[in-house]
Amino acid sequence: MRRYLAVGLDCYLCLVGGGLLARPHVDAAGVPAAVGLLLGPTLAFSFLNQVVLTAVAGAGAGKLIMGIRVVRLPDAGRPGPGQLMRRWLYGLCRLPLQPWYALRSYLTGPGALPLSAFWSSGNDDPMGLRQVRHSDLTTHRNATAANHR
Repeated sequence: MRRYLAVGLDCYLCLVGGGLLARPHVDAAGVPAAVGLLLGPTLAFSFLNQVVLTAVAGAGAGKLIMGIRVVRLPDAGRPGPGQLMRRWLYGLCRLPLQPWYALRSYLTGPGALPLSAFWSSGNDDPMGLRQVRHSDLTTHRNATAANHR
């Protein structure tokens, strides 16, 4: 549940930030321009949150608030910028289509398109990254440090 709340917070913060930047200019723009004015800053905030902040602090704003960190497998280290960039692009391309995949699977009948093939369980990250609670990560790092002494 923490991960879903963190994702919701991330989306909310990006949309509010983008909206605040676009607000002074939207009234004078037409609909296509207004969409572009909102989309540009929102994507920029998303990139800064998901890639830059995660590379620097170990998690985006929503995950930091919820006490979650993003780690690289198998060593539980910090992910590199390349991994984070690919993960961000993957999320932009695949995740918004998840409801469509679920609906398509439902409409084509049982077994035609297995729902599990499209709906992510949250544990499968193609970039080899995982989201873990900060307290669990601290415990893991202390235990591995004690074993290496």
